Amino acid sequence: MSARLLTIFLFLACGLSTLAGADYTGPRPDTPDVPYLIHASKLVALDVGDAKEDTRKEGMFGTVSGPNAKARTPMAEPIFIMETKNTSADKLELYKFEVKNGNREVFLRSSGKKSKQGSRPLRLTVIRLGPNLYRIEAAETLEPGEYSLSPNDSNKVFCFQVY
Repeated sequence: MSARLLTIFLFLACGLSTLAGADYTGPRPDTPDVPYLIHASKLVALDVGDAKEDTRKEGMFGTVSGPNAKARTPMAEPIFIMETKNTSADKLELYKFEVKNGNREVFLRSSGKKSKQGSRPLRLTVIRLGPNLYRIEAAETLEPGEYSLSPNDSNKVFCFQVY
């Protein structure tokens, strides 16, 4: 009997948390389809750009010009908010960049017959707060460095720095 009560309680708790999300009253993004870092009651837009595919003898890299992003956070597990219009929050992936030769780059895949898989995306949690409004969280601790949220079907990047 107690297992059944626990199941009912968990079901109700999940339902209440979903209803609470529908009443989100925090700050809202100014621009749709751009993730914003949540810093207390303030939102910081991520740097928007396009990654260029760069083929070298080692393989394929995604490259973004410049050594660092202007959007910065001290949070090791940053939280973002995004209002969607044309971009699906569920398609976002989180990657860590390496800074080389004044640019940020991520290894995508190696060249040759024995191609190695490229960098794997870091884990994210996506929570729907309301119609077209999502909370996106890094689901693991991020080391200081340069990062990007990017839709898995696009070269668009939303860059930020953890310091």
